[in-house]
Amino acid sequence: MNILVFNCGSSSLTYKVFKSDSVKNTGVAASGKAHRVGVTGTESSFIEHKIGSCDKKKDILPIKTHRDAAGLILQDLTKKNKIDIDLIGHRFVHGGNYFKNSAFINADTLEKLNLCLPLAPIHNPVSLSVIYECQRTLPNARQYVTFDSAFHSNLPAVAFTYALPATVTEKLNYRKYGFHGLSYLNVLLETERFLKTGSKELKIVACHLGTGGSSIAAVKDGHSIDTSMGYSPLTGLVMSTRCGDIDPMLTIYLMSVYGYRPDDLLDLLTKQSGLLGISGFSSDIRDIIKNISPEDKEQAELAFGMYIYRIKKYIGSYITFLGGADVLVFTDDIGIYNWQVREKVCENMDWCGISLDNQANHDFNGQQIARLSKENAPVDILCIPADEERVICLEGINLLSETGDKSR
Repeated sequence: MNILVFNCGSSSLTYKVFKSDSVKNTGVAASGKAHRVGVTGTESSFIEHKIGSCDKKKDILPIKTHRDAAGLILQDLTKKNKIDIDLIGHRFVHGGNYFKNSAFINADTLEKLNLCLPLAPIHNPVSLSVIYECQRTLPNARQYVTFDSAFHSNLPAVAFTYALPATVTEKLNYRKYGFHGLSYLNVLLETERFLKTGSKELKIVACHLGTGGSSIAAVKDGHSIDTSMGYSPLTGLVMSTRCGDIDPMLTIYLMSVYGYRPDDLLDLLTKQSGLLGISGFSSDIRDIIKNISPEDKEQAELAFGMYIYRIKKYIGSYITFLGGADVLVFTDDIGIYNWQVREKVCENMDWCGISLDNQANHDFNGQQIARLSKENAPVDILCIPADEERVICLEGINLLSETGDKSR
Protein backbone atom coordinates (compact mmCIF):
# COMPACT_ATOMS: atom_id res chain seq x y z
CA MET A 1 0.00 0.00 0.00
CA ASN A 2 1.29 3.47 -0.91
CA ILE A 3 0.30 6.27 1.50
CA LEU A 4 0.79 9.85 0.29
CA VAL A 5 1.04 12.44 3.07
CA PHE A 6 0.58 16.16 2.44
CA ASN A 7 1.70 18.64 5.08
CA CYS A 8 0.74 22.27 4.43
CA GLY A 9 2.85 24.97 6.01
CA SER A 10 1.88 28.59 5.62
CA SER A 11 4.37 29.00 2.75
CA SER A 12 5.32 25.42 1.94
CA LEU A 13 3.85 22.03 1.04
CA THR A 14 5.78 18.96 2.12
CA TYR A 15 4.93 15.51 0.80
CA LYS A 16 6.08 11.94 1.39
CA VAL A 17 4.97 8.65 -0.11
CA PHE A 18 5.26 5.76 2.34
CA LYS A 19 5.27 2.17 1.17
CA SER A 20 3.71 0.29 4.05
CA ASP A 21 2.12 -2.99 5.08
CA SER A 22 2.15 -2.32 8.85
CA VAL A 23 3.16 0.23 11.50
CA LYS A 24 6.54 -1.46 11.92
CA ASN A 25 7.20 -1.92 8.20
CA THR A 26 6.95 1.53 6.66
CA GLY A 27 9.52 3.09 4.34
CA VAL A 28 9.72 6.29 2.28
CA ALA A 29 9.33 5.69 -1.48
CA ALA A 30 9.29 9.37 -2.50
CA SER A 31 9.48 12.76 -0.84
CA GLY A 32 9.76 16.44 -1.57
CA LYS A 33 8.70 19.95 -0.74
CA ALA A 34 7.29 23.00 -2.46
CA HIS A 35 9.06 26.09 -1.13
CA ARG A 36 8.05 29.76 -1.07
CA VAL A 37 4.45 29.05 -2.04
CA GLY A 38 2.81 32.44 -2.55
CA VAL A 39 5.79 34.18 -0.92
CA THR A 40 6.83 37.74 -1.68
CA GLY A 41 10.62 37.58 -1.56
CA THR A 42 13.88 37.77 -3.44
CA GLU A 43 13.99 34.19 -4.75
CA SER A 44 11.71 32.09 -6.94
CA SER A 45 9.42 29.35 -5.69
CA PHE A 46 10.48 25.77 -6.38
CA ILE A 47 9.68 22.13 -5.71
CA GLU A 48 12.20 19.50 -4.62
CA HIS A 49 11.51 15.86 -5.51
CA LYS A 50 13.33 12.73 -4.40
CA ILE A 51 12.07 9.50 -5.92
CA GLY A 52 13.46 6.30 -4.42
CA SER A 53 17.25 6.22 -4.46
CA CYS A 54 17.55 8.81 -7.23
CA ASP A 55 19.26 12.14 -6.62
CA LYS A 56 17.11 15.05 -5.48
CA LYS A 57 15.61 17.08 -8.32
CA LYS A 58 14.72 20.78 -8.13
CA ASP A 59 12.04 22.36 -10.31
CA ILE A 60 12.03 26.18 -10.28
CA LEU A 61 8.61 27.45 -11.30
CA PRO A 62 5.91 29.87 -10.14
CA ILE A 63 3.65 28.43 -7.42
CA LYS A 64 0.87 30.81 -6.47
CA THR A 65 -1.20 28.54 -4.22
CA HIS A 66 -0.95 25.32 -2.22
CA ARG A 67 -3.55 23.75 -4.48
CA ASP A 68 -1.31 24.53 -7.47
CA ALA A 69 1.62 22.94 -5.62
CA ALA A 70 -0.43 19.81 -4.86
CA GLY A 71 -1.47 19.50 -8.48
CA LEU A 72 2.14 19.73 -9.66
CA ILE A 73 3.27 17.15 -7.08
CA LEU A 74 0.48 14.73 -7.97
CA GLN A 75 1.31 15.07 -11.64
CA ASP A 76 4.98 14.32 -11.00
CA LEU A 77 4.20 11.30 -8.81
CA THR A 78 1.40 9.65 -10.78
CA LYS A 79 2.02 10.69 -14.39
CA LYS A 80 5.77 11.07 -14.63
CA ASN A 81 6.93 8.47 -12.09
CA LYS A 82 3.92 6.10 -12.31
CA ILE A 83 3.46 5.79 -8.54
CA ASP A 84 0.05 4.45 -7.53
CA ILE A 85 -1.53 6.15 -4.50
CA ASP A 86 -3.88 4.13 -2.26
CA LEU A 87 -4.37 6.44 0.72
CA ILE A 88 -3.80 10.18 1.23
CA GLY A 89 -3.29 11.79 4.63
CA HIS A 90 -3.45 15.49 5.46
CA ARG A 91 -2.41 17.70 8.35
CA PHE A 92 -5.18 20.04 9.45
CA VAL A 93 -4.11 22.65 11.97
CA HIS A 94 -7.32 23.38 13.88
CA GLY A 95 -10.32 21.10 14.32
CA GLY A 96 -11.95 23.19 17.05
CA ASN A 97 -14.46 21.15 19.01
CA TYR A 98 -15.54 19.22 15.93
CA PHE A 99 -12.58 16.85 15.88
CA LYS A 100 -10.66 15.26 18.72
CA ASN A 101 -9.06 12.48 16.67
CA SER A 102 -8.01 11.71 13.12
CA ALA A 103 -10.84 10.96 10.69
CA PHE A 104 -11.49 9.65 7.20
CA ILE A 105 -12.80 12.24 4.75
CA ASN A 106 -16.42 11.97 3.69
CA ALA A 107 -19.31 14.39 3.18
CA ASP A 108 -19.83 14.89 6.92
CA THR A 109 -16.12 15.43 7.54
CA LEU A 110 -15.88 18.00 4.74
CA GLU A 111 -18.85 19.92 6.13
CA LYS A 112 -17.19 20.14 9.56
CA LEU A 113 -13.79 21.01 8.06
CA ASN A 114 -15.40 23.96 6.29
CA LEU A 115 -16.77 25.16 9.63
CA CYS A 116 -13.20 25.09 10.99
CA LEU A 117 -11.74 27.37 8.30
CA PRO A 118 -11.95 30.62 10.32
CA LEU A 119 -10.11 29.04 13.27
CA ALA A 120 -6.79 28.92 11.40
CA PRO A 121 -7.23 31.28 8.44
CA ILE A 122 -3.75 30.77 7.01
CA HIS A 123 -3.56 26.98 7.30
CA ASN A 124 -7.03 25.44 7.30
CA PRO A 125 -8.21 26.87 3.95
CA VAL A 126 -5.04 25.77 2.12
CA SER A 127 -5.19 22.29 3.62
CA LEU A 128 -8.80 21.99 2.50
CA SER A 129 -7.84 23.19 -1.00
CA VAL A 130 -5.26 20.39 -1.20
CA ILE A 131 -7.92 17.87 -0.14
CA TYR A 132 -10.14 19.10 -2.96
CA GLU A 133 -7.28 18.90 -5.46
CA CYS A 134 -6.66 15.29 -4.44
CA GLN A 135 -10.37 14.52 -4.87
CA ARG A 136 -10.24 16.02 -8.34
CA THR A 137 -7.02 14.35 -9.44
CA LEU A 138 -7.34 10.98 -7.66
CA PRO A 139 -11.08 10.52 -7.01
CA ASN A 140 -10.69 6.83 -6.09
CA ALA A 141 -8.01 7.33 -3.42
CA ARG A 142 -9.25 7.31 0.17
CA GLN A 143 -8.28 10.38 2.21
CA TYR A 144 -8.01 11.12 5.92
CA VAL A 145 -7.14 14.10 8.07
CA THR A 146 -5.08 14.50 11.27
CA PHE A 147 -5.20 17.44 13.66
CA ASP A 148 -2.34 19.47 15.02
CA SER A 149 -3.78 20.46 18.39
CA ALA A 150 -4.19 16.96 19.85
CA PHE A 151 -0.73 16.97 21.49
CA HIS A 152 -1.72 19.98 23.62
CA SER A 153 -5.18 18.68 24.62
CA ASN A 154 -4.11 18.04 28.22
CA LEU A 155 -2.63 21.46 29.01
CA PRO A 156 -3.20 22.45 32.65
CA ALA A 157 -6.04 24.89 33.25
CA VAL A 158 -3.65 27.65 34.29
CA ALA A 159 -2.10 27.45 30.82
CA PHE A 160 -5.13 26.98 28.58
CA THR A 161 -7.65 29.29 30.32
CA TYR A 162 -8.03 32.88 29.14
CA ALA A 163 -8.68 35.57 31.75
CA LEU A 164 -12.16 36.32 30.44
CA PRO A 165 -15.54 35.78 32.10
CA ALA A 166 -16.39 32.09 32.31
CA THR A 167 -19.69 32.84 30.60
CA VAL A 168 -17.66 33.74 27.50
CA THR A 169 -14.94 31.10 27.60
CA GLU A 170 -17.30 28.22 28.32
CA LYS A 171 -20.06 29.25 25.93
CA LEU A 172 -17.73 29.93 23.00
CA ASN A 173 -15.04 27.33 23.84
CA TYR A 174 -12.37 30.03 24.01
CA ARG A 175 -9.15 28.45 25.28
CA LYS A 176 -5.57 27.88 24.25
CA TYR A 177 -5.43 24.96 21.82
CA GLY A 178 -1.81 25.09 20.69
CA PHE A 179 -0.46 23.79 17.40
CA HIS A 180 2.48 22.02 15.70
CA GLY A 181 1.47 19.04 17.83
CA LEU A 182 2.52 16.47 15.21
CA SER A 183 5.98 18.03 15.13
CA TYR A 184 6.25 18.00 18.92
CA LEU A 185 5.17 14.37 19.06
CA ASN A 186 7.96 13.55 16.61
CA VAL A 187 10.40 15.56 18.77
CA LEU A 188 9.35 13.59 21.84
CA LEU A 189 9.76 10.20 20.15
CA GLU A 190 13.10 11.08 18.58
CA THR A 191 14.49 12.62 21.79
CA GLU A 192 13.65 9.42 23.66
CA ARG A 193 15.35 7.34 20.99
CA PHE A 194 18.47 9.51 20.74
CA LEU A 195 19.04 9.96 24.46
CA LYS A 196 17.92 6.39 25.25
CA THR A 197 15.65 7.53 28.06
CA GLY A 198 11.92 7.81 28.65
CA SER A 199 10.26 11.16 28.02
CA LYS A 200 8.75 11.06 31.51
CA GLU A 201 12.24 11.61 32.87
CA LEU A 202 12.85 14.78 30.83
CA LYS A 203 11.95 18.45 30.91
CA ILE A 204 12.04 19.67 27.31
CA VAL A 205 11.74 23.06 25.65
CA ALA A 206 11.10 22.50 21.93
CA CYS A 207 11.35 25.20 19.26
CA HIS A 208 9.47 24.54 16.04
CA LEU A 209 10.91 27.25 13.76
CA GLY A 210 9.41 27.11 10.28
CA THR A 211 9.70 29.25 7.18
CA GLY A 212 6.12 30.37 7.81
CA GLY A 213 4.83 29.51 11.26
CA SER A 214 6.82 29.02 14.46
CA SER A 215 6.04 28.07 18.03
CA ILE A 216 7.63 26.83 21.26
CA ALA A 217 6.37 24.17 23.66
CA ALA A 218 7.27 23.19 27.22
CA VAL A 219 7.06 19.42 27.78
CA LYS A 220 7.21 17.67 31.15
CA ASP A 221 6.61 14.00 31.97
CA GLY A 222 5.86 13.37 28.30
CA HIS A 223 3.05 15.94 28.15
CA SER A 224 2.75 19.49 26.86
CA ILE A 225 2.30 21.90 29.76
CA ASP A 226 2.37 25.14 27.76
CA THR A 227 2.90 26.38 24.22
CA SER A 228 3.25 29.78 22.57
CA MET A 229 0.32 29.57 20.14
CA GLY A 230 -3.19 29.96 21.49
CA TYR A 231 -6.79 29.71 20.31
CA SER A 232 -5.39 30.35 16.84
CA PRO A 233 -1.90 30.05 15.30
CA LEU A 234 -1.57 33.86 15.29
CA THR A 235 -0.16 34.41 18.78
CA GLY A 236 3.29 33.81 20.22
CA LEU A 237 6.50 34.25 18.25
CA VAL A 238 7.21 36.77 15.49
CA MET A 239 6.55 34.75 12.34
CA SER A 240 6.90 35.26 8.61
CA THR A 241 3.70 37.28 8.08
CA ARG A 242 1.98 36.79 11.47
CA CYS A 243 2.37 39.38 14.22
CA GLY A 244 2.57 37.03 17.20
CA ASP A 245 1.83 38.59 20.59
CA ILE A 246 0.39 42.11 20.45
CA ASP A 247 -1.80 44.25 22.70
CA PRO A 248 -5.40 43.34 21.70
CA MET A 249 -6.43 46.98 22.18
CA LEU A 250 -4.57 47.79 18.98
CA THR A 251 -7.21 45.94 17.00
CA ILE A 252 -9.97 47.85 18.80
CA TYR A 253 -8.32 51.15 17.88
CA LEU A 254 -7.90 50.10 14.26
CA MET A 255 -11.60 49.27 14.05
CA SER A 256 -13.00 52.23 15.99
CA VAL A 257 -10.63 55.01 14.95
CA TYR A 258 -9.45 53.97 11.49
CA GLY A 259 -12.43 52.00 10.25
CA TYR A 260 -10.77 48.62 9.79
CA ARG A 261 -13.23 45.80 9.17
CA PRO A 262 -12.71 42.24 10.49
CA ASP A 263 -11.50 41.00 7.10
CA ASP A 264 -9.04 43.92 6.92
CA LEU A 265 -7.67 43.05 10.37
CA LEU A 266 -7.40 39.37 9.51
CA ASP A 267 -5.36 40.18 6.42
CA LEU A 268 -3.21 42.70 8.30
CA LEU A 269 -2.38 40.45 11.26
CA THR A 270 -1.90 37.19 9.37
CA LYS A 271 -0.52 38.18 5.97
CA GLN A 272 1.08 41.64 6.25
CA SER A 273 2.73 41.57 9.67
CA GLY A 274 5.59 39.65 11.28
CA LEU A 275 8.92 39.68 9.48
CA LEU A 276 7.35 41.06 6.31
CA GLY A 277 5.74 43.96 8.13
CA ILE A 278 8.89 44.84 10.07
CA SER A 279 11.42 44.47 7.27
CA GLY A 280 9.26 45.80 4.46
CA PHE A 281 10.91 43.57 1.85
CA SER A 282 10.60 39.89 2.76
CA SER A 283 8.72 37.44 4.96
CA ASP A 284 11.63 34.97 4.92
CA ILE A 285 14.15 35.12 7.78
CA ARG A 286 16.85 33.85 5.39
CA ASP A 287 16.45 36.94 3.19
CA ILE A 288 16.51 39.18 6.24
CA ILE A 289 19.74 37.65 7.56
CA LYS A 290 21.43 38.36 4.23
CA ASN A 291 20.81 42.14 4.57
CA ILE A 292 20.48 42.17 0.80
CA SER A 293 20.91 45.92 0.30
CA PRO A 294 22.17 48.91 2.32
CA GLU A 295 18.77 50.62 2.32
CA ASP A 296 17.15 47.57 3.92
CA LYS A 297 19.84 47.04 6.57
CA GLU A 298 18.25 48.92 9.47
CA GLN A 299 14.84 47.26 9.16
CA ALA A 300 16.41 43.87 8.50
CA GLU A 301 18.42 44.11 11.73
CA LEU A 302 15.30 45.14 13.65
CA ALA A 303 13.30 42.24 12.22
CA PHE A 304 16.02 39.72 13.05
CA GLY A 305 16.49 41.15 16.54
CA MET A 306 12.76 40.97 17.29
CA TYR A 307 12.56 37.43 15.94
CA ILE A 308 15.38 36.25 18.23
CA TYR A 309 14.18 38.27 21.23
CA ARG A 310 10.73 36.68 21.21
CA ILE A 311 12.17 33.15 20.96
CA LYS A 312 14.55 33.75 23.89
CA LYS A 313 11.74 35.29 25.92
CA TYR A 314 9.59 32.18 25.60
CA ILE A 315 12.48 29.80 26.24
CA GLY A 316 13.37 31.66 29.43
CA SER A 317 9.80 31.73 30.71
CA TYR A 318 9.27 28.02 30.04
CA ILE A 319 12.52 27.04 31.74
CA THR A 320 11.34 29.00 34.76
CA PHE A 321 7.95 27.29 34.71
CA LEU A 322 9.54 23.85 34.26
CA GLY A 323 12.00 24.49 37.07
CA GLY A 324 14.95 24.00 34.74
CA ALA A 325 15.36 22.06 31.51
CA ASP A 326 17.12 18.89 30.43
CA VAL A 327 16.81 19.38 26.68
CA LEU A 328 16.45 22.30 24.26
CA VAL A 329 15.30 21.15 20.82
CA PHE A 330 15.35 22.94 17.46
CA THR A 331 13.24 21.53 14.65
CA ASP A 332 11.69 22.38 11.25
CA ASP A 333 13.40 24.23 8.41
CA ILE A 334 14.78 27.31 10.17
CA GLY A 335 15.50 25.41 13.38
CA ILE A 336 17.46 22.78 11.47
CA TYR A 337 19.11 24.60 8.59
CA ASN A 338 19.92 28.04 9.99
CA TRP A 339 22.96 28.08 12.24
CA GLN A 340 22.77 31.86 12.72
CA VAL A 341 19.35 31.63 14.38
CA ARG A 342 20.47 28.84 16.73
CA GLU A 343 23.64 30.75 17.63
CA LYS A 344 21.79 33.95 18.51
CA VAL A 345 19.05 32.14 20.42
CA CYS A 346 21.62 30.33 22.59
CA GLU A 347 23.83 33.39 23.09
CA ASN A 348 24.21 34.45 26.75
CA MET A 349 21.99 31.60 27.95
CA ASP A 350 24.62 29.91 30.14
CA TRP A 351 22.71 31.08 33.22
CA CYS A 352 20.13 28.33 32.61
CA GLY A 353 22.53 25.64 31.41
CA ILE A 354 22.29 26.33 27.67
CA SER A 355 25.79 26.35 26.20
CA LEU A 356 26.16 25.92 22.43
CA ASP A 357 29.20 24.40 20.71
CA ASN A 358 29.53 27.05 18.02
CA GLN A 359 31.73 24.96 15.74
CA ALA A 360 29.39 21.96 15.87
CA ASN A 361 26.49 24.31 15.32
CA HIS A 362 28.09 25.85 12.25
CA ASP A 363 29.08 22.47 10.78
CA PHE A 364 25.71 20.74 11.29
CA ASN A 365 24.20 19.69 7.93
CA GLY A 366 20.64 19.06 9.06
CA GLN A 367 20.44 15.52 7.76
CA GLN A 368 20.19 13.66 11.06
CA ILE A 369 19.70 14.20 14.79
CA ALA A 370 22.68 15.91 16.39
CA ARG A 371 23.74 17.15 19.82
CA LEU A 372 25.11 20.70 19.52
CA SER A 373 25.70 21.55 23.17
CA LYS A 374 29.16 21.78 24.66
CA GLU A 375 30.50 18.68 26.36
CA ASN A 376 29.12 18.28 29.90
CA ALA A 377 26.70 21.18 29.45
CA PRO A 378 23.70 20.84 31.81
CA VAL A 379 21.19 21.12 28.95
CA ASP A 380 21.39 18.95 25.85
CA ILE A 381 20.85 21.06 22.72
CA LEU A 382 19.43 18.80 20.02
CA CYS A 383 18.62 19.42 16.37
CA ILE A 384 15.89 17.04 15.26
CA PRO A 385 14.76 17.03 11.62
CA ALA A 386 11.00 17.40 11.43
CA ASP A 387 9.06 14.30 10.41
CA GLU A 388 5.41 15.15 10.93
CA GLU A 389 4.69 13.13 7.81
CA ARG A 390 5.61 9.81 9.43
CA VAL A 391 3.33 10.59 12.37
CA ILE A 392 0.52 11.36 9.90
CA CYS A 393 1.25 8.12 8.02
CA LEU A 394 1.02 6.06 11.21
CA GLU A 395 -2.29 7.74 12.04
CA GLY A 396 -3.64 6.54 8.70
CA ILE A 397 -2.50 2.98 9.31
CA ASN A 398 -4.15 3.06 12.73
CA LEU A 399 -7.39 4.38 11.22
CA LEU A 400 -7.45 1.55 8.71
CA SER A 401 -6.94 -1.04 11.42
CA GLU A 402 -9.65 0.51 13.61
CA THR A 403 -12.39 1.20 11.06
CA GLY A 404 -11.72 -1.08 8.09
CA ASP A 405 -14.35 -0.54 5.38
CA LYS A 406 -16.47 1.77 7.55
CA SER A 407 -14.79 4.81 5.99
CA ARG A 408 -15.83 3.99 2.42
